[in-house]
Amino acid sequence: MVLTMRELKSMEKMQEMIRESFLEPQTVFKHSTRCALSSVVLSRMQSFKEIDKVYIVDVIGQRELSNNISVTFNIEHQSPQLLIIHKGKCVYNNSHMGISASDVENQLRLLLS
Repeated sequence: MVLTMRELKSMEKMQEMIRESFLEPQTVFKHSTRCALSSVVLSRMQSFKEIDKVYIVDVIGQRELSNNISVTFNIEHQSPQLLIIHKGKCVYNNSHMGISASDVENQLRLLLS
């Protein structure tokens, strides 16, 4: 599977993503273009085998949206940070080197079973 990155750049797109989460879990990656570790994690995500799309949020360029995501889903802001949104709620949240393909893929399998 080829991973498709979809930019999340507005509150309207965030609301659309939340609506989509009622049909299937949505994966969101909060990425800092100023952080080398964030770039490493982003690169590692290309090896995810069971995920075909990820919403990506530039936490520098979209700071207000990034903060709003933290408030909306009641999570502490981190970067890099990977979230799984399902039925309008954040059901998985990990950051930095805690982001792993096996964890994310296992979470998605559980949600889809």
